[in-house]
Amino acid sequence: MSTGSGADSAPAPTATTLKDSSKSSKSPKSSKSSKSSMFSSLKSRNYRLFFAGQVVSNIGTWMQRIAQDWLVLSLTGSATAVGVTTALQFLPMLLFGLYGGVLVDRLPKRRTLLFTQSSMALTGIALAALTLTGHVEVWHVYLAAFAVGLATVIDNPARQTFVSEMVGPDQLQNAVSLNSANFQSARLVGPAVAGLMITGVGTGWAFLFNGLSFVAPIAGLLMMRSRDLHVVERAPRGKGQLREGLHYVAGRPDLIWTIVLVGFVSTFGFNFPVYLSAFADDVFHAGAGSYSLFNTLMAVGSLAGALLAARRGTARMRVLVAGAVAFGTLEIVASLAPSLWLFALLMVPIGMFGMTVNVTANSSVQLGTDPAMRGRVMSLYMMVFMGGAPLGAPIAGWITDAYGVRAGLAVGGAIAAAAAVTVGLVLARVGNLRLSVGWDHGHPRVGLVPREREQLATAA
Repeated sequence: MSTGSGADSAPAPTATTLKDSSKSSKSPKSSKSSKSSMFSSLKSRNYRLFFAGQVVSNIGTWMQRIAQDWLVLSLTGSATAVGVTTALQFLPMLLFGLYGGVLVDRLPKRRTLLFTQSSMALTGIALAALTLTGHVEVWHVYLAAFAVGLATVIDNPARQTFVSEMVGPDQLQNAVSLNSANFQSARLVGPAVAGLMITGVGTGWAFLFNGLSFVAPIAGLLMMRSRDLHVVERAPRGKGQLREGLHYVAGRPDLIWTIVLVGFVSTFGFNFPVYLSAFADDVFHAGAGSYSLFNTLMAVGSLAGALLAARRGTARMRVLVAGAVAFGTLEIVASLAPSLWLFALLMVPIGMFGMTVNVTANSSVQLGTDPAMRGRVMSLYMMVFMGGAPLGAPIAGWITDAYGVRAGLAVGGAIAAAAAVTVGLVLARVGNLRLSVGWDHGHPRVGLVPREREQLATAA
């Protein structure tokens, strides 16, 4: 295992390891660090530059997503063609995501990000030039989507793992949470700006804005101070590194079961483009305005969830499991909502708990991984997380068509909640923990405690 300022890896997964993690909330050190300032990671100059660049770039990314779909629809008149565009953008991650992680573990993260961000900028500018000159064809958009997907194979794990080099292990969850808040804020702004730009001057200018928006993160990367980065040992070039990464995850129950849970939640619980459009049109007969309202309220909840996670400061397995159970349960409740406004209001807590699952899983996987393995582990995590929705959407669509959207949303929520309960029980068994229910200063207390502690208390 590598050492140094970035080596915050967890020890081998034994029952003792998991029990110790359950005790951490009671230790003075843990209680002191369990809550932090909501924006504490922004004290790092390097992270401030990164964060500011991502604000601009994320808005451009959301603008391109909207403009891209609208352009394909206007060129072909086919919703299937729009689906093909989306699939082409996600396909490289499914095919090559693990190999991208191997490269990220070998390469310097900042230089890698300079390359990937520049390549995505050139793609946006090229698509803008074709559109503005009137020469764009649908295959150009397909090619651009696939090119962005190829860059994402390396860019995504590089960005995820570079965060720990900027802020160190103590501020990792806070920084991951702020990244998510950043992305969700852009989700509120980008589509609205794209709509105005497409209506006013055309899709080409939205592509141009996206291409130029990459100037901000590239400038931020160039302005960073290398001496302030937390040094992480890179993996040497060698054979069998992909297999080594898979064996590493397979031997760590805390990692593999977290990734399994994220896979179930993303595949069956995050199919909101299918569910929300059907609720707006088929159930409440309210049209596109209500669909936009549902998405906006969910983005507000997601932003709140990301900021709350930033304030928590630590990633705990019980928060992940509880968040996933709440997320799935709320989806079941929403599937039974009798009115549009009740359904719309439920989008806020659903977005909040969905983001809690995302942030907690992301930061716990990073913190529990040897820095020399982080690229490979995070590429597997992102492949499962990002690949879940394209695989689950056809299943959700089939259930919705066959049994109705209420049944589809309820089944998705039930699977997510059941997966969370199952993973929680498995991890408790691996860590030799048991459920403890009691009272603490007049308040109910529910938690997991080591079985040995319970046995000693009984013997006493």
